[in-house]
Amino acid sequence: MPEDQVTVMQRLHDEHASALWGYCLRLTDHDRARAEDVAQETLLRAWRHFSVLDESEGSVRGWLFTVARNLVIDEWRSRRARSEISVADVPEVSSPADHTDQLLLSWVVADAVTRLSEDHRAVLLECYYRGAPVAEAARRLGVPEGTVKSRTHYALRALRLALEEMGVGA
Repeated sequence: MPEDQVTVMQRLHDEHASALWGYCLRLTDHDRARAEDVAQETLLRAWRHFSVLDESEGSVRGWLFTVARNLVIDEWRSRRARSEISVADVPEVSSPADHTDQLLLSWVVADAVTRLSEDHRAVLLECYYRGAPVAEAARRLGVPEGTVKSRTHYALRALRLALEEMGVGA
């Protein structure tokens, strides 16, 4: 690693990290996890393009804020594009009288949930069945919020694996 790049990145951190963090929090409506992702990706892009960090070419902070803002806008646009349904892809209207498939699927999912550990079942019950936010689920379960998030991640992974083992495809 060139010494010059290390020096530039250290100066960047010392001068701009707290301002960038605050800006990322505001951009993500104070969602700490998303703000961390945006700040990390911004600094990674600064590392990859450290030649633009020469202050004689313009404001480093302005460049960092622009990159962070563009990342959030890109994420919003991609999420919006994924949620839109084109006219050609309108789902077929199912018969409201026949709920057999839905009932069978719910039985299969219930069976797969019984194969999960007690901690994984508890976090899925709180977050998905009861619809509790992470903070509320953490309070009810008596564990930190980060633990709820990681257990949810691994519980969903284990549930998908259990369903695949039962022959249910996504």
